[in-house]
Amino acid sequence: MPSSMSQASLPVFEIGLNALMAVLDKAAAHVSAKKIDQSVLASWRLAPDMFALVRQVQVACDQAKNGAARLAGVEPPKFEDNETTLDRLKERIAKTIAYLKTLDTKAIDSSSEREITFPLGPNKGQMRGGDYLNHFVLPNFYFHVTAAYAVVRNFGVDIGKRDFLGAIPLKRI
Repeated sequence: MPSSMSQASLPVFEIGLNALMAVLDKAAAHVSAKKIDQSVLASWRLAPDMFALVRQVQVACDQAKNGAARLAGVEPPKFEDNETTLDRLKERIAKTIAYLKTLDTKAIDSSSEREITFPLGPNKGQMRGGDYLNHFVLPNFYFHVTAAYAVVRNFGVDIGKRDFLGAIPLKRI
């Protein structure tokens, strides 16, 4: 059975965001055990020209909520970018997951051929829904989740590939 637009997006976002939340749980335990202020990790980055951990998590959440909302044909909610702690980042992730559960899957499923217009820096971009999901939203989502994971790993938190993958629908045989 072919995968629908909602099946190709919503579970991916939910699993990825839940995995990111679990990574942040391990990060919080790490900084607590090492007696490091959370703000040090929150502002940690892999390279001077890359976003810090806080921004990586914010953008990952934005890609999920904004992309899914646009596919559903609704205006995405605006979240303030004011998180400064790991707990606040986890709240943002939880709020994003809760929002995704409110979206109309039938509207998302019917978006494959519809033109999606979205902000693109100072301009706007436009793509068919299927292309928007597969070539813009999902790659950007994975990029920022991966970057957040890499920042946390680089900081010294003991995480691995299973932490990144999260609770994927896998059966061991």
